[in-house]
Amino acid sequence: MWDNQANTEKGVLLMRQTEALLIIDYTNDFVADNGALTCGKPAQALATNIVALADHMLADGGWVYLPTDVHQPHDPYHPETNLFPPHNVHDTWGRALYGPLKPWFEQHQTAAKVRQFDKTRYSAFAGTDLDLRLRERHITTLHLAGVCTDICVLHTAVSAYNLGYQLVIHENAVATLTDAGQAWALAHFKGVLGARVI
Repeated sequence: MWDNQANTEKGVLLMRQTEALLIIDYTNDFVADNGALTCGKPAQALATNIVALADHMLADGGWVYLPTDVHQPHDPYHPETNLFPPHNVHDTWGRALYGPLKPWFEQHQTAAKVRQFDKTRYSAFAGTDLDLRLRERHITTLHLAGVCTDICVLHTAVSAYNLGYQLVIHENAVATLTDAGQAWALAHFKGVLGARVI
């Protein structure tokens, strides 16, 4: 007899194999109270949701990537030097993953479907091999989480849209510096990038 539940579970596993969760810049400098460029309490409130998303993605056969902003101190060539205070500086507390995501990554960092990598611009695609890795693995849908919704999450989403990926934005797993920026970005994801906002 055909087992509908088993068939459904198999279908989810097959679907998730073409999906990846990107956890963007969820670090102390962007999230902790004393972070250099913190989104504060709204970002801190995402921690359990982000870890749960990561667990579900792996359990369903999907991929988890952690593109993480990195800077050198007082870099005269980086455009952000004149826009923001120093943040996510290489080998500092500020660049460490925030809260429960840090032990989650330490536990899963050797898993074949988990990878953290450096990025130096807003978009996780700019100057990285992310697109190549996703295409090698036949990934077509990207779930986005992390911070800041209207900066690095947004620019990553725009790059993904231009490269032909399907987008899912998890509203309870993204935050930014202002309520206005959050609302604008969520509307932009849906209305301009055709993303599913859930």
